[in-house]
Amino acid sequence: MIHTEFNGTTRTPLQVLQKTEGKAMARTGGERDALSPTPTADTLPRRFADFDTLREALDYAASGVRGLNFHDPRGRLTRAYPFAELRADAVAAAYRLIARGVKPGERIAIIAETGPEFAALFFGSIYSGAWPVPLPLPTSFGGRDSYIDQLSVQLKSSDPKLLFYPAELASMAGGAGESVGVTSVDWESFADLPAPEAALPQAGPDDIAYLQYSSGSTRFPHGVAVTHRGLLNNLAAHSHGMEVTDTDRCVSWLPWYHDMGLVGCFLSPVANQVSTDYLKTEDFARRPLAWLDLISRNQGTTLSYSPTFGYDICARRVSSQTQVADRFDLSRWRVAGNGADMIRPDVMQAFVDAFADAGFQATSFLPSYGLAEATLAVSIMPPGEGITVELVEETLLSGASEGRRDRPQRYRAIVNCGKPVRDMEVQIRDEEGRPLPERAIGKVHCRGPSVMVGYFHDEEATAACLSSDGWLDTGDMGYMSDGYIYIVGRAKDMIIINGKNHWPQDIEWAVEQLPGFKAGDIAAFSITTPGGEEMPAVLVQCRTSDLAERERLRHEIRERVRSITGMNCVIELVPPRTLPRTSSGKLSRAKARNLYLSGDIQPYDIAA
Repeated sequence: MIHTEFNGTTRTPLQVLQKTEGKAMARTGGERDALSPTPTADTLPRRFADFDTLREALDYAASGVRGLNFHDPRGRLTRAYPFAELRADAVAAAYRLIARGVKPGERIAIIAETGPEFAALFFGSIYSGAWPVPLPLPTSFGGRDSYIDQLSVQLKSSDPKLLFYPAELASMAGGAGESVGVTSVDWESFADLPAPEAALPQAGPDDIAYLQYSSGSTRFPHGVAVTHRGLLNNLAAHSHGMEVTDTDRCVSWLPWYHDMGLVGCFLSPVANQVSTDYLKTEDFARRPLAWLDLISRNQGTTLSYSPTFGYDICARRVSSQTQVADRFDLSRWRVAGNGADMIRPDVMQAFVDAFADAGFQATSFLPSYGLAEATLAVSIMPPGEGITVELVEETLLSGASEGRRDRPQRYRAIVNCGKPVRDMEVQIRDEEGRPLPERAIGKVHCRGPSVMVGYFHDEEATAACLSSDGWLDTGDMGYMSDGYIYIVGRAKDMIIINGKNHWPQDIEWAVEQLPGFKAGDIAAFSITTPGGEEMPAVLVQCRTSDLAERERLRHEIRERVRSITGMNCVIELVPPRTLPRTSSGKLSRAKARNLYLSGDIQPYDIAA
């Protein structure tokens, strides 16, 4: 059974409004920026993405005074970029593309570094009738060769006319382009080329706007084809769900090669005319609290999104000596969005505890659920409801019909991910595709105008997840309760031992509770032993070189997992920074499993 309280929902302290009194303006210490950011307010009547194409959206936004603002690692403004300037640069880029022979429908690959150059090239592609294809920046895992391989397979998949990159990535991006025969150009050189005026083709609502590569799509990339109609429908639903107003302003550090960063924090501000302030993702990674400093400094900031790990790292970085109330002012943060990975109530509570004195209100949390195949948002929590959870019996999550009654039942807290966005239908189905009733766990399916038309040049993969009547099999498991969606995990990540299902997140979270480990240190997956037995393997990043301590940790982890799951498992300690990440920074269990089985991940030898 699903255990509930308080009218069907187990309330947690996250829903308690954190009260503050006499909050002063943000204390940032330092001088004001010499540059002026684009204003929050505008006399231009706001339109909520009610355009036929993305080009029309920028045309309209450019008639106002709002825009994008780029900041250095310490949150200082380095470039104010009004939408009018973005449009002018985009049109010039379109002229240059057309002069290079680019035709409507051709793909333009662009390394998605957060900055005006990418923004202008993305919209320049739109104005030229081509399809922009955002590609990732290098990550810390794998090094140069791994990054070139990743770009190469995505370039093969998208078959672009040109690849644009920042000059500092010339050797890697250029190498990837050369390996697959794609002409590569650094965007600074391209901006110096002549831009002779030319007729700009006009796309229709049902034409493809861009290709989005979903997270983890490195070896077998899936380019999600998104139409102008689908994109703008989702952007309108997104702003409607967040109840965007004329006084809202956004801050973001999310990467523009991931759907939440690209769609939610770049294209949405254009289509909904919201001034936005940016930190680069790598700058956030080095100085996470710069994110909160920027929110504090820009007093109009009311909107900002992050996956769970962003809130986690900020809460961890605040020491007991930090005078939170003196450094930060988070009292105006109306929508603290959370999505892109499993939402953890314990992390959200830790963030509330850490920043309540800075005026952060727990009801600002806005959980959501989405995926690139639906453009972005599938569901959004109504603003002001905060984080709520329901406690679900572990036997239900593991696929058992009922648990053993000779011992106390275990429960797991499942976070409410909100209601389906406007125009989106959601169904929970069993393995045979039959709709399930309320509070029955099954596969999440969705249908709506913003669901992709398919994967680019991959009919087989499209048919595997998209039905002829438009229903998308998301690959996620969840249930519906009183009109709200609860996501319990990924179907493809399921560990199935002796017919019983185990979520790898449960194993990973159990190990994270041990001293010295944190989110991202652990990857759990299923392997087959030489004897043909299925069992879980757990890779744990270990920072100690002491052999006796490693042996103690191995034993402690094994007992911890056994106490949670009742299973024996293979425990392997691996060096720090070993576990692979997707392009958006999330743990890639599938890739970790493949690297482990191939021998590319070498565990520590305890006897060494």
